[in-house]
Amino acid sequence: MSTQRRAALPARTRGAPKAPRIDPARPPDPKVAALDREGNPVRRLLMTLGPGLVTGASDDDPSGVGTYAQAGASYGYSFLWLTILMLPMMTAVQYMAAKIALTSGRGLAAVLREHYPRWVLYGALASLVVANTLNAGADIGAIAAAINLLVPVPAIALVVPVGLAIAAVQLLGSYATVVRLFKWLALALLAYVGSALFTHPDLGAVLAGSVVPTVRLDPAFLGLFVALLGTTISPYLFFWQASQEVDEQIAIGRRRLWQRQGASAKELRHAQVDTVAGMVFSEIVAYFIILTAGSTLFVAGQHDIASATDAAKALRPLAGDYASVLLAAGLIGAGVLAVPVLTGSAAYGIAEGFRWRAGLDEPLRRAPQFYAVIVVATLVGICINFVGLNPISALVISAVINGLLAAPMLVLLLLASNDRTIVGTRTNGRLLNAVGLATSAVMGLAAIVLVVTTAVG
Repeated sequence: MSTQRRAALPARTRGAPKAPRIDPARPPDPKVAALDREGNPVRRLLMTLGPGLVTGASDDDPSGVGTYAQAGASYGYSFLWLTILMLPMMTAVQYMAAKIALTSGRGLAAVLREHYPRWVLYGALASLVVANTLNAGADIGAIAAAINLLVPVPAIALVVPVGLAIAAVQLLGSYATVVRLFKWLALALLAYVGSALFTHPDLGAVLAGSVVPTVRLDPAFLGLFVALLGTTISPYLFFWQASQEVDEQIAIGRRRLWQRQGASAKELRHAQVDTVAGMVFSEIVAYFIILTAGSTLFVAGQHDIASATDAAKALRPLAGDYASVLLAAGLIGAGVLAVPVLTGSAAYGIAEGFRWRAGLDEPLRRAPQFYAVIVVATLVGICINFVGLNPISALVISAVINGLLAAPMLVLLLLASNDRTIVGTRTNGRLLNAVGLATSAVMGLAAIVLVVTTAVG
């Protein structure tokens, strides 16, 4: 081919990344067809729920529950408004992650590998693995402590069985089984809503805390403000939802990349409904945890709550055994849901970044590296509970890493979801870009405040 003819070819033909498009030969999505036939709106919603719901529910992990409880215990209803403000922020972020996966046919780490410098990929993966492993270790300890509240078995004796049982479900269960289990575990979080019924909150004060923003400039308030943002908008959730969207496509027969590339308007609309529902569920749970702690612990002057387990213990004499049992049960369900998401998102990220076979529906022999990351992350998390590393210190380190990673990852999400070589014609609209930019700015400022507050204790 002559130089002149080669130069005349479009850039895409010369090897630049092609914009994804829907191939007419790819297998149809039976879920879309079933939703079109379903006339009952409630059933339609339940049928739509998938990666968005699981991601939203896993956001309320034991470390998050502890942060929400601490906010309520320390400042009453002053942070309720923040849960409402964070809803559109986290919804926009998670929908961008889902859309990138649905249109490109790849998980988030694979997109970073294909379209961005290697140092961006490796830096994100290193931060993700370290933060997730520390967080998983703290959550395994929290599950054991919550079980100890219900049965007279020492918490430390439960750490190893809990960790190994969670890893076994990931290694031995099929994708359909794991997802079904995750959806049922999400219902355990409703225990936090139920616990509020035993606390008799001041409805007028609750309404004021919900609609009137409260901001204080003291370091403790700012530290909790940043912690709430960080525990709600966490990078591991971006990776997890994107990878699960890909797994959903593989589960319906779209096993090859060309079969997954491109997304119809209906597919994106269903993903949007799923994401909104999951994030609303997540923030309702966060709202009621703050409300419960505010109407009991704060009123009783018990402001020093270091973990979700402390909150459940302290609640017993104030709101009765039932409220305490509900909080403990919710904590167990939240932890059993969150730990696989933490270790799984790390495994998906590493596998996609290094082109390894990945997926919870893959047998162990076909994806050994993927499952090895899950096992190693779980074992290291278990060991954290025995080596003298304080769980709160582990969560602080994890929060700092996530806080520093969140802002640049949000910028990458914005860039990728507006890049036609990645999402084709499904670029962001003005509203989604505006919310995404605002979220990036808020998380960037939060990262600065997090570093300063961590440095000064």
